[in-house]
Amino acid sequence: MRKHADVIFEFVSLGALLVALAALAALVFDLVSDGGSRLSWQFLTNIASRNAENAGVYHALMGSIWVIALTGALALPAGVAAAIYLEEYGSRSRTARFIELNISNLAAVPSIIYGLLGLGLFVRLMAMGQSVMAGAATLALLALPVVIMSTREALRTVPNTIREGSYALGATKWQTIWNQVLPMALPGVLTGLILALSRAIGETAPLITIGALTYIPFAPDGIWSKFTVLPIQVFNWVSRPQPEFKANAAAGILVLMVLLLSMNAIAIVVRDRQQRRGRA
Repeated sequence: MRKHADVIFEFVSLGALLVALAALAALVFDLVSDGGSRLSWQFLTNIASRNAENAGVYHALMGSIWVIALTGALALPAGVAAAIYLEEYGSRSRTARFIELNISNLAAVPSIIYGLLGLGLFVRLMAMGQSVMAGAATLALLALPVVIMSTREALRTVPNTIREGSYALGATKWQTIWNQVLPMALPGVLTGLILALSRAIGETAPLITIGALTYIPFAPDGIWSKFTVLPIQVFNWVSRPQPEFKANAAAGILVLMVLLLSMNAIAIVVRDRQQRRGRA
């Protein structure tokens, strides 16, 4: 009976995967047919324009790169530190259980709530304004639950014999975590970071809430610059009635997909290298 159930589950899973792949292929085909003709070096290097033929995504592309890079720089150390505390130091305390419960709840909070939090905390209270730093800090809060939970799972996969062997050689708890446990858990940590940043790079609502601009004639040159990102630029073009801007929006989505795939590819290469080092 159990074998029949396993076979049925495999068929259902395979069917769902095929449907998802077919939907993705149809979406990519539609985007390429609509916006493929607009993809060019000029489209990548021009800034926004009221003339659809002269409009480009350089300002939004650079804004996305700035924001997502700073988001990763903020979310990774904070998320790993929180996961180490919860898993290695405070897993049995009431405080740790309370924090763990709230982290699980935060993972299900709508992104617009993070935008309201970023507006009140970073933009107004901390006076960051409508800057790259404010946007990255807001998205870092959005990414933190995923980074923390994936890091905790990665830490749990490290055998206790590694910790016990390190203690037997005289290492302290922190030395064991830093030199033994964390390097072995790093591939899992990077996997969680990939998932978190993949979600963050496509977010629009939190950034619009904190005041990211829908039109800006320059690319950011620092963390305190005003900015826009590719999803907001695509939203701006889609909302316009001219069909030429719809083609620009399709091309902008393709650029966003290439950026996302490139970012994930780099992270996967780093993760695989770390896995090979761990096995060696």
